[in-house]
Amino acid sequence: MAKIPSGTTLFHTEKILRRMGVGPGQVVADLGCGGSGYFVLQAAKMVGSKGTVFGIDVLKSALSNLVSRAKLAGLSNIVPVWSNLEIFRGARLVRDEIVDVGLLINLLFQSKRHSDIFRETYRMLKSRGRLLVIDWKVSGMKMGPDHENLVSPQSVKEAAMDAGFEFLEEFSAGPYHFALVFRK
Repeated sequence: MAKIPSGTTLFHTEKILRRMGVGPGQVVADLGCGGSGYFVLQAAKMVGSKGTVFGIDVLKSALSNLVSRAKLAGLSNIVPVWSNLEIFRGARLVRDEIVDVGLLINLLFQSKRHSDIFRETYRMLKSRGRLLVIDWKVSGMKMGPDHENLVSPQSVKEAAMDAGFEFLEEFSAGPYHFALVFRK
């Protein structure tokens, strides 16, 4: 059985978050954070005690795991939020226009309701706030989601811009992922 890489094998989280300008005192939201919390935990270290990181997920078990990992890491600035991002204002614990940097990491391939997800994300971001979207590249790899579930960078750009985001840049987030940066 082939080992499937994950976490820091797939991404250099600190480097990516630095590229997004994550720093002390900021508010970051990882929308669809999952239980591993790679981006949440790294962002929490980077924003420090005066910052906040929202770890948002639809799976309560993922949030429970995230809370455990945060405690083990000694991080007290992580706020778990149970929410379906396809529902506008579903993440009620996250007020309007409070987030400096939003993260949608390996999420869009799991949904067909991208416009709803971007609308909810837009609500949370401050004016001029930045959004990072990372998802699987379309390639011949034997890992990752089924080919029919993959999203193209162009379709992501269109959905984000339809929601009001401005496209800033595209870069490679690693051998298996593309990254797109937007601004509200």
